[in-house]
Amino acid sequence: MKIKPSARMSIFSEAIFGDLKAAAAKKQATGIELIDLSLGSPDLPPDEKVRKVLSDESALATTYGYTLGGTKRFNEAVANYYKRRSGVDINPETEVIQTMGSQEGLVHLPLAFCDEGDIVLTTDPAYVAYEAGIKLAGAVPYYMPLREENGFLPDLRAIPEEVAEKAKLLILNLPGNPVPALPSASFFDEVVAFAQKYNIIVLHDAAYSEYYFTGDAPISFLATEGAIDVGVEINSLSKSFSLAGARIAYIVGNAEVVSIMKQLKSNLDYGTFGPIQEAAAVALDNAEEITDRLRKEFSKRHQVLMNGMKEIGWSATPSNGGMFVWAKYPYDMGDIDFVYEIIEQCGVVMVPGSIFGSGGEGYVRLALVQSVDELQRAIERLKNLSI
Repeated sequence: MKIKPSARMSIFSEAIFGDLKAAAAKKQATGIELIDLSLGSPDLPPDEKVRKVLSDESALATTYGYTLGGTKRFNEAVANYYKRRSGVDINPETEVIQTMGSQEGLVHLPLAFCDEGDIVLTTDPAYVAYEAGIKLAGAVPYYMPLREENGFLPDLRAIPEEVAEKAKLLILNLPGNPVPALPSASFFDEVVAFAQKYNIIVLHDAAYSEYYFTGDAPISFLATEGAIDVGVEINSLSKSFSLAGARIAYIVGNAEVVSIMKQLKSNLDYGTFGPIQEAAAVALDNAEEITDRLRKEFSKRHQVLMNGMKEIGWSATPSNGGMFVWAKYPYDMGDIDFVYEIIEQCGVVMVPGSIFGSGGEGYVRLALVQSVDELQRAIERLKNLSI
């Protein structure tokens, strides 16, 4: 029997993470202890309170039915969290929808709002799931470059009028992945005005909203006047609460957008496991305590890696938040070949910047997912790199 994939499968390229893992395993088999800075999967465990609730709820015989979406308890916890952390009033019944991790929501949202050939404004570089969702919907990406002179924020004024007129969706990610740029109130004001002028839905990916190391927390897009009229914010408990494997997130904001997403998701899934939603609600209810501990640790890691990049002569993008360091290396070598050479010579795993878009060529992304001691070891190894 001949198995043939659909023509649609041609839009999906194989992710490099599997190849990096294979190369790393081959190196590890030689007896070298690897330092993996590739995947942004938190190494710290969830808070004990969260783990206990998940364990207790899972032991109950009555918790194994379909949830059919977000539970009342979960949606109210999201609304309370937004009120406390950002001063934003959210209706838990009409302005919140639970998703199975943010990636699921990010990939499916363009399906609900974009027709074949519609334009989606996205950044270059950008998180890879955005491109997958755009292509799955048959939409066309328009790339907004992230340049240092603009503080690594997209320049909305540089978008041609004819492109803006045809655009259906604008995707932003602040603090960002892979470039950990931070938003400003004035920038979000500009986004709202732009969306209102051209009737564009805004999707702000706030997965790293609790990852800030100096000053106040990054601004929620929804805290901007008029934002809830034009868009939504998606946030995941994967990063901020170390619940990556639990796959739970939410989209919050414009009620009409949420309603249409509910219609789509009612045809796709039956909701996240109830005990996971209860554990997530506990995490959100205790966000201040939990994320304060997280920031103290990740702030130390961020400082060590930023200082280390400077020490070895790499140029790290200035940042005060996010879960990654975005660095330009001083060698005349393509970034994909470079990361494999790093694995071979140093046993350190990182991600080539070009997988996030052409604007990432010559850069690498390093995740803050190892202890301070391990990060210092990684820097020492990179000092011995010979190219």
